[in-house]
Amino acid sequence: MYSLKHVMIGKQEATTGLEAIDAVLFDLDGTLMDTDDQMVENLALRLQRLESPRLYRCARRLVMMAETPANALMTMLDMVGLDAPLLGMWKWLRSLRGAAEEPDYRLMTGADAMLTVLSERYRLAVVTTRGREDAEVFLTQHDLRDVFQLVVTREETWRLKPHPAPILFAAEELGVAVHRCAMVGDTVVDVKSARRAGAVAIAVTCGFGQRPELERAGADLILDRVSDLSSVI
Repeated sequence: MYSLKHVMIGKQEATTGLEAIDAVLFDLDGTLMDTDDQMVENLALRLQRLESPRLYRCARRLVMMAETPANALMTMLDMVGLDAPLLGMWKWLRSLRGAAEEPDYRLMTGADAMLTVLSERYRLAVVTTRGREDAEVFLTQHDLRDVFQLVVTREETWRLKPHPAPILFAAEELGVAVHRCAMVGDTVVDVKSARRAGAVAIAVTCGFGQRPELERAGADLILDRVSDLSSVI
């Protein structure tokens, strides 16, 4: 589908159709938003009673394993009209526990400068399984809202990643052929969604994804840091 070229990042050589890209779609958690480690740290604290030397690794694996089933559950709830009521109840329960304050989301190091560079050359969009409220809070906190032409959250499509629907929706809304879009994410879920949609799959290892599993999933390019992206496309 793509003409191939070689891209060298440090000692890494990868092949991908980067020269054919008109739009870049970004996942949030673990890609632009430095939240994956926060989730792992919180879970590890809750598991401390197990007193395992592999505590952090176990917590990390549990969070990773939960992503696809959680997305599938949200899809089913959406299809029967229960997603909004249950999410509203979740927010209410959080408020009772004193967690109603606006979260302080961390931005991946160098992501802002990278996005500024790419915004001059490509159409940019967010494609995330987070809700719109969370996505907008994050973008506003880091003055990134105007960088993106589109924000696709779990409210926009019935099916979530790894289904191709969110990427196909983003391509249509941007007016860009899906094979000329690149999906940037940190997990196998992002890579599979891109591959199934027919988009270029760019993976980063600054989140949950590990290079071997991202390679097996079919990533066209794997970067250590999302900030490296502006140097290769």
